[in-house]
Amino acid sequence: MSSLKKARVALVDDHELVGVALAAALEGSAKLAYVGQWTTVPALLESGEVPDVVVMDLRLADGSSPLQNSAALLGTGANVVVYTSGESPSLIRITSKAAISGMVLKSAPITELLDTLERCADGDLVLSTEWAAAIAADTGIDDAALSPRERDVLSLVAAGMSAKNVATKLGIAQPTLDVHLRRIRDKYARIGRPAEGRGDLVLRALEDGYLPMPGDRA
Repeated sequence: MSSLKKARVALVDDHELVGVALAAALEGSAKLAYVGQWTTVPALLESGEVPDVVVMDLRLADGSSPLQNSAALLGTGANVVVYTSGESPSLIRITSKAAISGMVLKSAPITELLDTLERCADGDLVLSTEWAAAIAADTGIDDAALSPRERDVLSLVAAGMSAKNVATKLGIAQPTLDVHLRRIRDKYARIGRPAEGRGDLVLRALEDGYLPMPGDRA
């Protein structure tokens, strides 16, 4: 992200005080600019505003599906950060299936939210303990049946290693690595678990145990 251009942050939440607090918190940010609050996802989409990051509450007054809301926002190219009180583990679990960029509890310090927003604006995936627990609790996930080499590729790529370094570490050529990645994506697509972007690959690796959850790290 350019240091001269701030990432535009929009809020979808039907509690006015959340917007007041977020606007105040972002006022002095060198990386983020608050562009406003909307009470529903359709209202934001119809406004013509094109934010880089959307902070979204899971439980909105219109009764909309958080998974469908996430998909609609992701379709605009925005990074989505879920901001929730965490009272509904089932909603967190449902939304964990979407390629969101982060999740923060409303009970967390505002500094944690700001850090998450800045990192997500830069393209990072910020996995909270609650999000990790939701992923780990999903026992209905279909197996992609990756080969041992494909598992190695997925775990290294998901851990943040560059493609060049992955190829070097595994002792394979770059074109061979590209073939493995294409096969990994194809296998996940066939079972309805898309893995196109890096964030998707990270989630698939977490779901299938090829990458440690935050609480598992020493």
